Amino acid sequence: MAAGNSKRKDRTKADGTKADGTSAARTKGDSTKVDRIKVARTKAQRAKGGPSTDGVADRGAVSSRATVVAEQVDDAGPAATTKLKKKVYEEELARLQQELIKLQDWVKAKGLRVVVIFEGRDAAGKGGVIKRITASLNPRICRVVALPAPTEREKGQWYFQRYVAQLPAAGEMVLLDRSWYNRAGVERVMGFCTNQEYREFMRACPEFEQMLIRSGTILIKYWFSVSDEEQERRFQARINDPTKRWKLSPMDLQARSRWVDFSKAKDEMFRHTDIDESPWYVVESDDKRRAHLNTITHLLSKIPYKEVPSQKLKLPPRQKDTGYVRPPMKEQRFIPNVY
Repeated sequence: MAAGNSKRKDRTKADGTKADGTSAARTKGDSTKVDRIKVARTKAQRAKGGPSTDGVADRGAVSSRATVVAEQVDDAGPAATTKLKKKVYEEELARLQQELIKLQDWVKAKGLRVVVIFEGRDAAGKGGVIKRITASLNPRICRVVALPAPTEREKGQWYFQRYVAQLPAAGEMVLLDRSWYNRAGVERVMGFCTNQEYREFMRACPEFEQMLIRSGTILIKYWFSVSDEEQERRFQARINDPTKRWKLSPMDLQARSRWVDFSKAKDEMFRHTDIDESPWYVVESDDKRRAHLNTITHLLSKIPYKEVPSQKLKLPPRQKDTGYVRPPMKEQRFIPNVY
């Protein structure tokens, strides 16, 4: 086994795994309103006890706000079955996006290299979370990478080679919408790699990630879990809506018909690659709004940052007219004013 295998953790009990590969804890009501409020209040109380010890700016404000969000849950039942109010969601999302801007500025100022991996079931909401994260960020600092299927030339390269080319330089964040874990998932289930290639990936992947971390790269991995029923509902919505149909590929349909095979592949992937140095963080994504807020909040908590002082901007006066005569407007081609 690879170096670091002694620290690997098999977090899935033999008798406690659901069909989608999530832990049995999910079926025991662990996301009730009371539990969520207790967790949020505990965070808020810790934040109020004094200044942050990890150098994170405004973390107390984020935690305090989490209490308010938790308390919006209907008293009638578990939080996971109730819809988060749109107003609360939008207010909290706006607040978190302000924090993401501070994180971005800190990454640039300190020359950090950040890689965030988004994996999970098809239609689990990875793209939606990525859109909310990047909405207010500078694409030159935070960029999204979603690689297509490998070319014939890339198939002849070292497996990780095409991903290495996408890694961040100093002062950059890279969000991988799918990643090198394709080999452990779709390639394994659909037969796009040999057994030898699969075994080599499972052996080499933890070593590859440890090498990145030792070099100073911050690596965070998210797995988005969605229930069978919710995935079917989203697939049907894509089939019926022409504006969403592009999201549904033939491979998605095949993956749907091999749900259990993908569950097995996910569990085996976690068994080999969920290690202390680069653990997997599972996002329950049946509720999209909560998934967005929970993921962004967790991401902010994993990278200590401070607000970077910025120079006050002042708009300079417009250049004075020096007598230059511009060409007639009729010589230019304008688009029709249809609206």
